[in-house]
Amino acid sequence: MSNTNLSPPQPPEEDAWIHTYHKLLPPWQSQSQSQSQSLSQSYQSTIPISISRVNQVDAARLDVEMSAMLKEQLVKVFSLMKPGMLFQYEAELDAFLEFLIWRFSIWVDKPTPGIALMNLRYRDERAVEPRGKVRTGLEGPGLTVAQKIWYCVATVGGQYMWARLQSFSAFRRWGDSEQRPLARRAWMLIQRIEGLYKAASFGNLLIFLYTGRFRNLIERALKARLVYGSPNMNRAVSFEYMNRQLVWNEFSEMLLLLLPLLNSSSIRNLLSPFSKDKASSSAEDDTACPICLASPTIPFLALPCQHRYCYYCLRTRCAATPSFRCSRCSEPVTAMQRHSGVNNLDPKQ
Repeated sequence: MSNTNLSPPQPPEEDAWIHTYHKLLPPWQSQSQSQSQSLSQSYQSTIPISISRVNQVDAARLDVEMSAMLKEQLVKVFSLMKPGMLFQYEAELDAFLEFLIWRFSIWVDKPTPGIALMNLRYRDERAVEPRGKVRTGLEGPGLTVAQKIWYCVATVGGQYMWARLQSFSAFRRWGDSEQRPLARRAWMLIQRIEGLYKAASFGNLLIFLYTGRFRNLIERALKARLVYGSPNMNRAVSFEYMNRQLVWNEFSEMLLLLLPLLNSSSIRNLLSPFSKDKASSSAEDDTACPICLASPTIPFLALPCQHRYCYYCLRTRCAATPSFRCSRCSEPVTAMQRHSGVNNLDPKQ
């Protein structure tokens, strides 16, 4: 017998079944599939990515808060000057702060403070990276010089001009019926432009919530998309902190709504039948004045509850507040009586 080495069979290649499938297809069908594969490979150069909408909205909110903080600090510098002087130049002040933020962030290829906290950056969606450089889908060049300039013109100059136009038209009362027809037409034109802009912004918001791209009309017009700056970086502001802030905010608003509706005296009167009688309570509280918390030098009783007070404490409170209520039982004080029971005094006298 001859010794023969039997090697184990080699497994087929991973795409062997694909080649076999193409060989068995008719010629016209195999050609169409090869063309579709080439098209799909060309489209793979742009990997579809999903950017968190919450991060993008939070970035805009943080930028607004940062601008408000800078404005507050700048106003404090002029606090010793003439009151109301900065009110006339509020639009210029806002434009100046927005320009500073743009100059030291967007213009030098850096994100704004809010965008940086959310680990985002601007990317030019018109530029397509070569296929060899695409790994995560976050690659892409930043904004061009033209995009940066138009961004400044729209965000800084556009908002400033619109704010000044609205204040000037309101000051001149273009909307009054007694004005000239030209001023009236200009006012109607401003209102229509504002309505169209708000409608377009609302439509852009719906598209943004659906696709997650371009928060506002300026970003959509410039094709400036927010993408992650680093694919492995965690969120700078945690959801736990945000949830705690939201819960505390809602709780404080609920307290502000309910506190004016609550009356401590009415609650005490409601619970008074379940408490001890007035004689025992007055006997227990007869040691100190409930206002000054000291032993009364000239003791007087508040009628009709008969709680013990200092004469001067009770008299000053009744004189300052005609409808004064007892500090212990919240009952209205109608008269004063000396502790020895000699005479009764009207607290208003």
